[in-house]
Amino acid sequence: MRAEEEQEAEDLAIVRALQILRGRLREGPVFSRPDEVKDFLRLQAQGLAHEVFAVMFLDAQHRLIGYERLFRGTLTQTSVYPREVVKEALARNAAAVILHHNHPSGLCEPSSADYALTRDLKSALALVEVRVLDHVITSDLGALSMAERGVV
Repeated sequence: MRAEEEQEAEDLAIVRALQILRGRLREGPVFSRPDEVKDFLRLQAQGLAHEVFAVMFLDAQHRLIGYERLFRGTLTQTSVYPREVVKEALARNAAAVILHHNHPSGLCEPSSADYALTRDLKSALALVEVRVLDHVITSDLGALSMAERGVV
């Protein structure tokens, strides 16, 4: 009988922990200023010697649902597949996203490929009514918001 009681107590603890986690995700931070987003994203890729492409998934009030590194690349490039980005946005029921990748070289200036990728992802996500709010490029030295440049 004692083992059954312990099992029941553990099951209740697990259920309560999951409820707490769900509540925290629903009440996640709201990113309302570009500098908050840039600081958050710089921390996510600080010190990496390779490129990563990641996405901040946001709800309709721009609260963070999750941040996910979707693709890993080399020192100078990362292959990104729009289909996979759309699938993740739908799986998380995101209303909006902020795209992110890093430049290990230290320079945050977008390349022509970065502009093309932003355009392609914006088009693909628009088909499923997910807004692209920004595409931020970070390095250990700084961050650049493509929305602040009028690209997004």
